[in-house]
Formats: sequence, structure tokens, C-alpha cells
Amino acid sequence: MAPSKTRIDSIAARAERKRRVTYLEWIDARLRWLSAWTIHNANHLRDSRDGLKVGGHQASCASMSTIMSTLYFHALGPNDKVAVKPHAGPLLHAIHYMLGNQELDQLQRFRGLGGAQSYPSRTKDRIPVDFSTGSVGLGVGITAFASLVQDYLIAHGRLAPEKAGRMIALMGDAELDEGNIYECLIEGYKHDIRNCWWIIDYNRQSLDATTADRMFRRFDDIFETCGWRVVTLKYGKLQKAAFARPGGKAIEQWIDTCPNAEYAALTYQGGAAWRERLMRDIGADKRVAALIASYDDAALSQLMTNLGGHCAESLAEAFDDAQDDRPTVFIAYTVKGYGLPFAGHKDNHAGLMNPSQVEALRQGLGIAEGDEWAPYAGLGDNAAAELKAFVDASPLSAGNRETAAPAVPVPAIPVPEGAEQSTQAAFGRILLDLSKSGHPIADHIVTTSPDVTVSTNLGAWVNQRGLFRRQELKDVFQLARIPSAQKWTGNGAGQHVELGIAEQNLFLTLAALGLAAPLFGTRLLPIGTVYDPFISRGLDVLNYGCYQDARFLLVATPSGLTLGPEGGAHQSINTPLIGIGQPGLTYFEPAYADELAAMMEWAFDHMQADGGGSVYLRLTTRTLDQVERAGTGWRDDALKGGYWLKEPGEGAAHAIVATGAIMPEAFAAWEQLSEDLPGIGLLNVTSPDLLQRGWSAQRANRWTKGEAGASHADALLGRLARNASLVTVIDGSPTSLAWLGGVRGHRVSPLGLDRFGQTGDLPDLYRTYRLDADAIVDAMAELILD
Repeated sequence: MAPSKTRIDSIAARAERKRRVTYLEWIDARLRWLSAWTIHNANHLRDSRDGLKVGGHQASCASMSTIMSTLYFHALGPNDKVAVKPHAGPLLHAIHYMLGNQELDQLQRFRGLGGAQSYPSRTKDRIPVDFSTGSVGLGVGITAFASLVQDYLIAHGRLAPEKAGRMIALMGDAELDEGNIYECLIEGYKHDIRNCWWIIDYNRQSLDATTADRMFRRFDDIFETCGWRVVTLKYGKLQKAAFARPGGKAIEQWIDTCPNAEYAALTYQGGAAWRERLMRDIGADKRVAALIASYDDAALSQLMTNLGGHCAESLAEAFDDAQDDRPTVFIAYTVKGYGLPFAGHKDNHAGLMNPSQVEALRQGLGIAEGDEWAPYAGLGDNAAAELKAFVDASPLSAGNRETAAPAVPVPAIPVPEGAEQSTQAAFGRILLDLSKSGHPIADHIVTTSPDVTVSTNLGAWVNQRGLFRRQELKDVFQLARIPSAQKWTGNGAGQHVELGIAEQNLFLTLAALGLAAPLFGTRLLPIGTVYDPFISRGLDVLNYGCYQDARFLLVATPSGLTLGPEGGAHQSINTPLIGIGQPGLTYFEPAYADELAAMMEWAFDHMQADGGGSVYLRLTTRTLDQVERAGTGWRDDALKGGYWLKEPGEGAAHAIVATGAIMPEAFAAWEQLSEDLPGIGLLNVTSPDLLQRGWSAQRANRWTKGEAGASHADALLGRLARNASLVTVIDGSPTSLAWLGGVRGHRVSPLGLDRFGQTGDLPDLYRTYRLDADAIVDAMAELILD
């Protein structure tokens, strides 16, 4: 009887699956070799001028080479985005080397100047990198918030639903110790995130130790509680086949109860050790003894390390079975250092193979001497041609997957009316006016806040624009006709993402929103508000967002000792230094509403510009009398970092330099001193960051371009005499302005905060911490008398 068409199709499908698995296994071996060789070249072959170890994590790459080969060459679609485990960076470079997207020179200069980076970097690597990683845990969390951003864009009609992809994190099991993972899981559950995969390289070894057995038994419960599908890949196909044989069930039970540390040690010791231990523990059963005896030492070692995370067929099936949009965590059991001579050794995290070990690995893979960098070496001509055709057919072979997003026009931002205003209140009114303006920019703004929406003056914006929710959220108080200033409803059209009290989630959300243009081809203008002192709580994530050039506006308010009755725990001291020192972030501290309006207008342009970045506004709740302006000449200087609020006389010998909320005290001191010191100036520093950066660039130009030029700080202070005296004052660290004395050699008496504040009203606090007018006058007198 002739075979049926169904049976023929089934046979053909099985043959095709087997062929694909073979290709994935070949890629796996190539990636493991290329990553190991890249690291070996950097540490042993490349000239070392400083004698320092270069490093590169060969074992961490080997533990997830099968996972990455299967993900990238079987499961990944053109719209999927991936955050790669930091220590697997060399694998990512090897993948793109095989795809033709990475240059040999970059691999050869791995961890060298201008070469492939230590950890995947959006801004510094030449290969496509969806998310930078480095600080462990953060690359995991951002994928959840990127999935939220994708849902936001689809709901707002800015991304076609068929263009939706998975946001995927490849993570080491040690990253599960990072607290931001669990803050992220909770927030993701509240927002019902979709299309998110987290793949855990469960090798049970971290830098310092073997992972504890006890905690891992709870991870699946944690994820399931938060609505995730949990897929555990513990056994490979070889192991499952062995378990089905007589005596195999006993070996499976033995593996299930073997402590992680002992499993790792046996892996390192190899086949003979496995045999001795298994025979000692369960070999009294004749069926088990016969099963063990059917394997030689090499085959037994291969069997016992054939875990799910090293079985391309098991991984491919698991990925294929998770094609809906439910968030899924894959727990893939692996061996750290798999396929390398130090597999399983507890010290292998930062370990490097020596030259003889690398040579043995090369020979074992059949790679000819001199072909170490060849992407398909060791396969033979026919197999190499087949595999190259398979790789070339990958959706990722096209290279850069990012698309340009058109800029959003920025309107002139009117100054809120009012003779007395705080910058925080002015910020809220500016956003409210934009929300009502009908200008297209309002539709591109998305705001977010960690449960401080009302107290950071975003409430009126949310009343107008609503909360973003995938399912409709009604305002129960409004329906019950209970009076409330906050009339918030939630739906897919909302433009405010409300978060719980977790600043790390705030900055991950801002980073994800701020990458909408390169990741999804549509531009958002994210604004996040936070209490200024709690920037420090999320500082690692702020740095992470800036490092990958995410674009956002951070509005931190209230700030400083000026917060008064809230006390020292809520009064920020060093945040101006954060603003000055953080790359990719421009810090402003306006005193007046018209300055704030100019800065927000500038910020919306800067967030979209080539070579632009993110912006940080340090605001306050203190109400100040607004100044009367004679024209707009001050504006350009304010956006460069400072302007003379009271012009100094030509060659003046004295000046007060002040920033932000403390301006009334500086003004009062100027009025007192001007009677005795004619020509004294009052300089309003609107951005210590821009002034300092411009001055530093001026000094660097002397060495890089052979000419100094003139910085804005130099131009401003050039109005003063060479021996002039400066009193600087800021509601923050005095170091923020003290450096101005170095611009032209002026003497400086810096006033500010160098210790924690306490509760009190402003007159008491300013007097106690020497921020009042009398302190400024006294400081100037000391300089004159010195």
C-alpha cells in the first residue's frame, strides 16, 4: 500500500525540523567558538600595553549560546526587540558577525578603544542593539515597559497592530536577586503587559557562589502570581530519551534532588566522576547500572549536561508553543561554561581559557589553524554553504532594524500669567495650556509619575488627557457625584501612565518611552515627575536611560531645603551635582516662570535633535515675585546657562551668583551691598550644568583644536575685574557653583547645603543653613576684608 499524503507530509515536516535543529546546533558551536576566540584574542593574542586583564566572560557566553542561537535563528521575528544579558555581549557580536552586520576589526578590538563594547550598547556598538545592558536587571525590566509603550502606541493609532513584536530579555539567573525585577513585575501586572518574554539562563552560578537551591523553587510561583506563563526547560531530548529506558526514572529523580553545587562540581569533573557518583547513589538497581554502563565516560558526561537550555530542539518547541501575547518566562536549565574545559567550576565566571585549552577546543571543532575568525570554519564546504544560506534567510540579516521618526514641531510656549508664581505651579499651568492648545505637540506628550502626580502639579493635565489603560477605568467618585479636583478616567486614549511608588520603574518607563522613535518609528515626548530628593533612589536607572540615548524630560519637584516643613528626608542636597555630572542630561534650575517656559520650549526641541538628549528641570514650590523684563535679550543667555539679572559695572570687583529658589535672598543682599559697593552685579545661573560643560569644552579645545574660544561662563565673568570677589549661593551643594572661581581666577565664597536639613519655616532654615541675605552679605564682607 502506498503511503498516504498525510504521512508523507508528516515525514517531510519531521525531516525539515531535524534539518533546522542541525543548523541550530552548528550555529551554537560556531557562536560558542567565536565568542570564546574573541575574548581569547583580547586577553592572550592582542598586544597588552598596560598588563591588565581584559576579561570577557567566556563561561557566561557558553551557558547561553544554545538559547541565543535558537532565539535569533529560529524564533525571532523582524519586529521583536531583545535585551541581551550583559555578559553574553560577545555572543551578540558573533551573531551579527555571522549575519554580516559586524566587522572583523570590531571583534579583534573587543574591549579596546573603538572596538566592540564589553556589554551591548545602543550608542557605542556598530551592530544593531535594541536595548543597552550592563547594570544587571535593568535590561530585563525595560522590556516590560517597552511592551507597555508598544501597547500605548497601538492604542493611539501610532503603530499598526500587525507591527507588534515581542519584547524579550535574556537574563542570567543571578539577575533575579535584583530588586527592580520584582518592582517591575508588580507594575507590569497592574498594566496587564503583553508580548513580553523573559528567558532565564539558569546556570545556578553567579560571580561569587553557586546559586542557592531553596529560593528558586519560589520563582515560578512569583511569576504565575503576576499573570505570567512559566515554561521550565530542565531536560534535553537526550535526557528524556534516557529517562524512558529501564532505570531512567531513577536517574531523573536523582537529578531532581541533586544540590546545585554538587551538580556543578560533577560537571567539571567529567564522565568518570558522574559514573562513580551515580553508581554509588543509585547503582544498586541493576537496571540503573545497566543504563549507566551503556554510556562511555564522554557520552555519560554529554548525557548529564544535556539540560533543556542546551537542547536546540527543546528550546525551539518551547518558543513555538508560546505564540500568543501572554507574558512568558522560560526557565532554561544550563551549565555555566558549557562545552568549555572549566564547565561547572565555581570560579569560571571571570575565568579565561589558557592557550593550550583554546587550542584543544579549536582542534575538537575541526577548525584549521588560521581559520579561527572564519564564521563557518570546521564544517566543510558543503555544510558551510548550507548553513550560510540558512543564516542569510534570517529576518535579521538586513542589518539595522530602526527607522527614522519625523520631528514634532515645537510651538512658542507662553508664560503663565501671575505676579507671584512658583516654578512647580507654572509647570502645571504650561502643560494644561498645551493640552488645550490644539497644537500637535500635545498629542505626542505622554506623562508619568510614581504616585506623585497630584503633588507635582500634573493633575490638571490628567484631567484633560486622562490615564492610559488598556481597559476602561471609570472615576467612581465622579460617578457618585463626590466633589474632587481630580477627575481621572482611564482608557486607551489616555496620555498619563500612573505608576506605583517605585522610582526605578519611573526611570525605566521614561527610558522605554524615550526610545519610541528608534524602536517603533514614532516619536513620543515623555515627561516624568518625581520628588527631587528621590532622583537618587533611581539614579542607576537614570544613568541607564541616558547611556542608551533615551530622550525624556525629567521634572523634579519640590527640591532643596526650600521644601521646609517636610524635613531632611525630603530635602535634596546633591541633585545639582547629579545634573552637572550626568552625561546625556541637561540640567536647568529656573527661578522664574518665563525662564521655565523658555526651558521647556528648548527641551522639546533638544529631545528630538541630532546630538540632543534628555533634560532635567529642578523646580520648587516656593512662590517668587516675578521680575519685569526689558525685552527678551536675557532669554538666549538664560538658555546658555546664565544671565546678569543686575548688570555689573564695567570692571566691577564684586558679584553675587545665585541659582533658583534662593533668588529673593540674593536680590535682597544685592540691594544691601549696592549701597556700599557700586557696580556690584547679580548673576542668575539658570544652568550650572551648561555653564560648566561649556567651560570644560573651552579648555579641552586648547588641546584638541589648538584654540580656546570663549565659553559663556568666561564671557559673563569677563565683565568683572580680574581680582573680583564672588559669593555663590544655591539651595543645594555649594560645589555646584564654587567652580566658577576657576574660570577667571576670581575669589569665591560658596554658600549652600553640606548637611541634612530639618523641619522649619524658610526664615529659620535659611538663617540656620546660611542661605539668607545676611549670610550673603557676611560672606562678601569676609572676602573684602580677607
